[in-house]
Amino acid sequence: MAKSVLVDLTRCIGCRGCQVACKAWNERRTRPTTIRGTFTNPERLSSDTYTFIRFVEEEVQGGPVWTFIKDQCLHCKDPACVSVCPVAALVKTPTGPVTYSHDRCIGCRYCMIACPFQIPKYEWESPLPWVQKCDFCAERLAEGMLPACVKTCPTGTMFFGEAEEVAAEAERRLAKGGYVDHIYGKEEAGGTSWIYLASRPFAELGFRTQVSKRPLPPLTWEYITHIPAIFGLVFAVGLGAWVVTRRDEVAEKEGRR
Repeated sequence: MAKSVLVDLTRCIGCRGCQVACKAWNERRTRPTTIRGTFTNPERLSSDTYTFIRFVEEEVQGGPVWTFIKDQCLHCKDPACVSVCPVAALVKTPTGPVTYSHDRCIGCRYCMIACPFQIPKYEWESPLPWVQKCDFCAERLAEGMLPACVKTCPTGTMFFGEAEEVAAEAERRLAKGGYVDHIYGKEEAGGTSWIYLASRPFAELGFRTQVSKRPLPPLTWEYITHIPAIFGLVFAVGLGAWVVTRRDEVAEKEGRR
């Protein structure tokens, strides 16, 4: 059965325990960071940061109020990244996670282009770079364990369970009130395994709200399939130029004889 997670942003206190747990479980390094007028740290996802907490500040009655946003791969139900990968390095598993196998990856980075949420990151700084992203703690799920971030959260911000159970819980909380009338991820990109509830409009919280509600693989594949043709055309033009140049060189040499 497919697993899913409901992230209830009204319950997050911004402790960043999920950030630390994710780095510890995945053995990702930390890097020096710089304070730039916000408490968000690090500032964005990277090849070493699979999840992080964004601090979104607003002024209420003259004082600052924060909403804390947990970002990570949303594990689309019909992932564009999987559909464009020419070597099946990315796979949507029956239990929900979108996993990545570096031993299959050829570094084309089509997955980075295709993802509507701009999640996969590349190890640009590494001499042997791979794509990196959250894998929903697939190994832990296989052992019947909770994802590391879910296990660590002290406030129950993340509700984990079977996809149908999680969807029903989101609808139940939404009907109870206290949220904007939108379950983010229910329809975006055809539906995602990680869904969100919030008390403020998702656009104000920095979520991508222009994402198509249709599954994206048919759209992205239509675009990606043109790339080999373009490379083929460039190669053919280059080969033709080389043949003409080489022919002229040979003719010139033979003429001299």
